[in-house]
Amino acid sequence: MKRAKATPPPSNQIAISSSNDDRNKGLIRTVQRTSNLEAPIISLAGAHSGEILSCRFDPTGQNIAACSTDRSISLWRTYAPNTNYGLLSSHARAPILDLQWSLFSPLIYSVSADHTLCMTDVTTGQRVRKIRAHREIINTLDRTIAGSGTELLATGSDDGTVKIWEGGDEASKQPVATFEIGCPVTAVCWNKEGNAVYIGAIDNEVHIYDLRKGAETATLTGHTNTPTSLALSPNGSYLLSPSFSSQTIVWDVRPFAYNPSRIHRVLHGAPAGFENTLLHGAWSKDDGGKRVAVGGADRMVCIWDVESGKILYKLPGHKGTVTSVDFHPKEPIILTGSKDGTMLLGEIEAGLA
Repeated sequence: MKRAKATPPPSNQIAISSSNDDRNKGLIRTVQRTSNLEAPIISLAGAHSGEILSCRFDPTGQNIAACSTDRSISLWRTYAPNTNYGLLSSHARAPILDLQWSLFSPLIYSVSADHTLCMTDVTTGQRVRKIRAHREIINTLDRTIAGSGTELLATGSDDGTVKIWEGGDEASKQPVATFEIGCPVTAVCWNKEGNAVYIGAIDNEVHIYDLRKGAETATLTGHTNTPTSLALSPNGSYLLSPSFSSQTIVWDVRPFAYNPSRIHRVLHGAPAGFENTLLHGAWSKDDGGKRVAVGGADRMVCIWDVESGKILYKLPGHKGTVTSVDFHPKEPIILTGSKDGTMLLGEIEAGLA
C-alpha cells in the first residue's frame, strides 16, 4: 500500500541540524512566534560604513531610523520585506550622535558632533532646518508634547548646557530656554508631563530642571560614574540610567517616592567597557514597562525584569559593542544597533501587561 506523503513542516519549525538533503532533517524545534516579524531574528545590514550610535522605532512601529559615525541616517521598514528605503547622507559634517522621530509630524530630529541640531522631512528626505545649537559636541536629544500641544526638544552638549527648542519645521532658531549645568551633559529625558527635564552629566548626577521655574529642583545621586543615557518608563514613574560604571539604576521619580534615595533597583549585567560609549537603554512598551534593556561592551543585550531585578535574556549576535536598544511600541520586538554597523530585530516572549 502506498503511504501518503508527509505534510511539510509548518513555517515556525526550525531545522537545527540537517544535511543538505531535505529528507534527512535532523532535530526539529518548534518556535512559538510572538510578533508579525518575518523571522524571529532579522539582520538589518549594509547601509552604514561606520558605527551605529542610535536607532529607534517611529511612534507607529512601522519604521526604523539609525544614525552613525559615517554621518548618515538610514531608514528601514520594520516588517517584511525590511527594505532600507532611505539613506540621508549629506546632513552633517561630523558623526550623528543621537536622533528622535517627531511625535506628530513626519520629521526626524538629529544632533551631531558639528554642534548642530537638524530637522529632516522623512517623506522627501530634505533637511528642513539646521540650527547651530551649541558651542560643542551635542551628545543627546529628547522630545515631548508640552501641555500647550507644541512639540519641545531638549539637547545636551559638552558645552555644559541643555537647551530647549520648539519642534516642527516652523520652529524658531532661538532656544526657548537654556539650563547651565556646569559640566558636559551626556543624557536628557523629558518627564511625563513635558514640563521638566532629567539631565545626566559627567558629575555622576541626574539633575532635574523645571521648565516653568527655569531652575534645578532636585538631583538624583547614586551613580559612581557618568550616566550614559536616560529613559522614562511608559507610565512616567521610573527613570532608567545605565552608566560607565556598568551599573544600571532605575530611579523612582514619582512626586512622593517611598525611598528617600529614589533608587528603585540597581541592575548588573551590561558591561560598559572602557571606550566610554554612551549606551542607550530602553523600556518595554507592549507590557507597560515591566522590562528594561541595555546593550553592553560584551556585544550582548541584557534584558531585565524590573521588579525582581533578574536577567531575563542575554542576547548575542553583534560583533561590536551594542550602543543602542529600543522596544517596539506595540509588539514584543527589540531593536539593537552596534559598533559593527548593523542592527538586529529580535522577537522576545510577550509580556503580561
